[in-house]
Formats: sequence, C-alpha cells, structure tokens
Amino acid sequence: MTRHSSTAELCYVTTWWFEAPLDRIYRALVDTSDWPAWWKSLRAVEELAAGDVRGIGRCYRYRWRSRLGYPLRFDVRVTHVVPGRLIEGVAHGDVRGVGRWHLSEARGVTRVRYEWRVRPVRRWMALLMPLAEPIFAWNHHAVMRDGAQGLARWLDVPLLAIDRQ
Repeated sequence: MTRHSSTAELCYVTTWWFEAPLDRIYRALVDTSDWPAWWKSLRAVEELAAGDVRGIGRCYRYRWRSRLGYPLRFDVRVTHVVPGRLIEGVAHGDVRGVGRWHLSEARGVTRVRYEWRVRPVRRWMALLMPLAEPIFAWNHHAVMRDGAQGLARWLDVPLLAIDRQ
C-alpha cells in the first residue's frame, strides 16, 4: 500500500501463470461479459458503452461481492489497449483509480500481471482504511485467486501459479 498525503491509495499487484497460449487468455479477459460465469466474486457486468474498434472507450459496470460480504460497484472505462499485451482502464464508483492487465508469453506459458491502484470512495471504507488495509488486501487477493482458478477451469488450462505483491 502506498500513502499519498492525507489520502490513502491501495496498490495491489497479482500475477497469474497459465499453461496456455496468450491469445486464449487475452480473449477471455477482453470478453468481460463472460466473467461472471467463471469469476465467482463477480455478480454482474453491464456494458455501458462499446468503445472503438480497439476497445478504447469501452465502459462496463461491475458488481462484486467481497469475501467479507460487502458489495462493491464501479464502472471501468478502457483508456489504453495494446492488443494481446495490455488493457488499462479507469475505475469510478465505490473505488476510483486505475487497473492494468499486462500479458506476456514464453514457451507456452502466459503471464498475466494485474495492477490495481485505487482509493476507496465509500465513506466507511475511507474511514477504516488506516486500520483495515490488511483486511482489504486479504480480500483483494482472495478475489483475484478466485479469478485465476475460475479462468483456468473456464478455459480448461493448467493454472501454474499465483503471485501477489
């Protein structure tokens, strides 16, 4: 976690390793409408805007259920795409910040690195942040583990490892 003056920012990095072609993993990540089928913490995805041909400007509303039971809702607008390599979006709602999917492949193993830098907007989260950050971190990493395991099952590919920072 990084702290900036009086406002706290949560910064989590998770890396998934799959024995699968990068293209299969990338397509699954781009098609967020399927995420609730394999990511059990995600309750719903609603497309708000289609964006351009590359996906810039795509906007989705996500409704999550945390492992701790509280709901989170936020919209993500895609701001940068390098096909097969990077998807970046800006989140607004219960949290505000940036999420980035970085993908790479070597010898049949695809590495997916996700960086999530957000500030909580919900008052109770912001107030509890100095004390509750370890709980928020635990929750984030549990949700990301659910995502990695669900994606591996969805694509029927081996999940080799999950790293977190």
